[in-house]
Amino acid sequence: MKVLFFSDVHGSPESVTLLRRQIDRLAPEQLVLLGDVLYHGPRNPLRPDYAPQLVVEQLNGLKERITAVRGNCDSEVDQMLLAFPIMSEYATLLADGRHFFLTHGHHWGPGNPPPLPAGAVLACGHTHIPQLEVLENGIVAFNPGSVSLPKGGCKASFGVYEDGTLRICELESGNEMMSMQLQQS
Repeated sequence: MKVLFFSDVHGSPESVTLLRRQIDRLAPEQLVLLGDVLYHGPRNPLRPDYAPQLVVEQLNGLKERITAVRGNCDSEVDQMLLAFPIMSEYATLLADGRHFFLTHGHHWGPGNPPPLPAGAVLACGHTHIPQLEVLENGIVAFNPGSVSLPKGGCKASFGVYEDGTLRICELESGNEMMSMQLQQS
């Protein structure tokens, strides 16, 4: 199974256009949106291309393939426009027998992981900084970064799971930034 992970869109249609190119190129069966879809948030700059209505149109066209969770900038008003659910604080995904815990990262995250078994993947966004590492408790912390507002000197990025490997890739080029082969479950 191939799953594409993305987070922290913050109302940027230009970023979703770049993401759609990667979706077309990679052809994932499932898309995971880790929150912060439309609103830029009070701590983030307003992008020049900020147009949440266009993002709604772009993402609603993918509604059958998206599993999404609520970010700290997502609201009930946003849900009224989106044709797929975004209001859950977390979701789970089983891919190739691997357990993924999906959340935005503002409640559960690498510094405050949920009770998961070693080898499970904690997939979250929120920091806008890519992360791929095994925590002391054996949980894999996976943050695909942000498609629209990368922080910490990083480039806009997204993540992919395929054949037991997690990868984080640059949004524009699709080039791999980091990867990890997961242990057999």
